[in-house]
Amino acid sequence: MPGTQTPEQILADIPNGFYVLSLMGFGANMVTGDYSRGASGLWIENGELTYAVEEVTIAGNLREMFKNISAIGNDLIFRSSVTAPTLRVDGMTVAGA
Repeated sequence: MPGTQTPEQILADIPNGFYVLSLMGFGANMVTGDYSRGASGLWIENGELTYAVEEVTIAGNLREMFKNISAIGNDLIFRSSVTAPTLRVDGMTVAGA
Protein backbone atom coordinates (compact mmCIF):
# COMPACT_ATOMS: atom_id res chain seq x y z
CA MET A 1 0.00 0.00 0.00
CA PRO A 2 1.44 3.39 -0.95
CA GLY A 3 2.14 6.10 1.59
CA THR A 4 1.23 9.76 1.47
CA GLN A 5 4.58 11.50 0.87
CA THR A 6 6.19 12.14 -2.51
CA PRO A 7 9.76 10.88 -2.99
CA GLU A 8 10.89 14.54 -3.00
CA GLN A 9 9.25 15.11 0.40
CA ILE A 10 10.98 12.02 1.80
CA LEU A 11 14.40 13.18 0.53
CA ALA A 12 13.95 16.80 1.66
CA ASP A 13 15.02 16.32 5.32
CA ILE A 14 17.87 13.83 4.78
CA PRO A 15 21.20 15.60 5.42
CA ASN A 16 23.34 12.66 4.18
CA GLY A 17 22.19 9.34 2.84
CA PHE A 18 22.13 6.80 0.05
CA TYR A 19 19.29 6.39 -2.47
CA VAL A 20 19.41 2.75 -3.60
CA LEU A 21 18.59 2.12 -7.25
CA SER A 22 20.01 -1.38 -7.71
CA LEU A 23 20.86 -4.33 -5.47
CA MET A 24 23.26 -7.18 -6.27
CA GLY A 25 23.57 -10.66 -4.83
CA PHE A 26 21.73 -12.33 -2.00
CA GLY A 27 22.67 -11.57 1.58
CA ALA A 28 20.02 -12.26 4.18
CA ASN A 29 20.51 -14.72 7.04
CA MET A 30 16.99 -15.89 7.83
CA VAL A 31 18.04 -17.19 11.27
CA THR A 32 19.68 -14.02 12.62
CA GLY A 33 18.09 -11.46 10.30
CA ASP A 34 21.47 -10.03 9.31
CA TYR A 35 21.33 -8.41 5.87
CA SER A 36 24.13 -7.36 3.54
CA ARG A 37 23.99 -6.67 -0.21
CA GLY A 38 25.95 -4.91 -2.88
CA ALA A 39 24.25 -1.74 -4.08
CA SER A 40 24.47 1.20 -6.43
CA GLY A 41 22.50 4.41 -6.48
CA LEU A 42 22.78 8.12 -5.76
CA TRP A 43 24.21 9.99 -2.79
CA ILE A 44 21.89 12.36 -0.92
CA GLU A 45 23.22 15.66 0.48
CA ASN A 46 20.95 18.24 2.11
CA GLY A 47 17.85 16.62 0.66
CA GLU A 48 19.17 16.53 -2.92
CA LEU A 49 20.37 13.64 -5.10
CA THR A 50 23.97 14.62 -5.92
CA TYR A 51 26.20 12.00 -7.58
CA ALA A 52 26.27 8.34 -8.63
CA VAL A 53 27.58 5.75 -6.17
CA GLU A 54 28.61 2.23 -7.21
CA GLU A 55 30.11 -0.85 -5.60
CA VAL A 56 29.07 -0.20 -2.02
CA THR A 57 27.60 -2.56 0.54
CA ILE A 58 24.49 -1.82 2.55
CA ALA A 59 24.00 -3.75 5.77
CA GLY A 60 21.64 -4.03 8.70
CA ASN A 61 19.27 -6.41 10.41
CA LEU A 62 15.91 -7.21 8.80
CA ARG A 63 13.98 -6.80 12.05
CA GLU A 64 15.62 -3.43 12.71
CA MET A 65 15.19 -2.35 9.09
CA PHE A 66 11.43 -2.94 9.25
CA LYS A 67 11.23 -1.09 12.60
CA ASN A 68 13.22 1.81 11.14
CA ILE A 69 11.05 2.50 8.10
CA SER A 70 10.31 6.15 8.75
CA ALA A 71 8.56 7.10 5.49
CA ILE A 72 6.69 5.39 2.67
CA GLY A 73 6.26 7.11 -0.68
CA ASN A 74 3.11 7.56 -2.70
CA ASP A 75 4.87 6.32 -5.85
CA LEU A 76 3.84 2.65 -5.84
CA ILE A 77 3.23 1.66 -9.47
CA PHE A 78 2.64 -1.92 -10.59
CA ARG A 79 4.76 -2.41 -13.72
CA SER A 80 5.94 -5.95 -13.02
CA SER A 81 5.70 -8.67 -10.39
CA VAL A 82 8.34 -6.93 -8.24
CA THR A 83 7.61 -3.37 -7.17
CA ALA A 84 7.95 -1.06 -4.17
CA PRO A 85 7.35 2.59 -3.33
CA THR A 86 10.15 4.86 -2.16
CA LEU A 87 11.04 3.82 1.41
CA ARG A 88 13.15 5.65 3.96
CA VAL A 89 15.00 3.26 6.27
CA ASP A 90 17.01 4.98 9.02
CA GLY A 91 20.16 3.58 10.61
CA MET A 92 21.57 1.24 7.96
CA THR A 93 25.29 0.92 7.30
CA VAL A 94 26.76 1.96 3.93
CA ALA A 95 30.34 0.92 3.25
CA GLY A 96 32.63 1.31 0.25
CA ALA A 97 35.28 3.49 -1.31
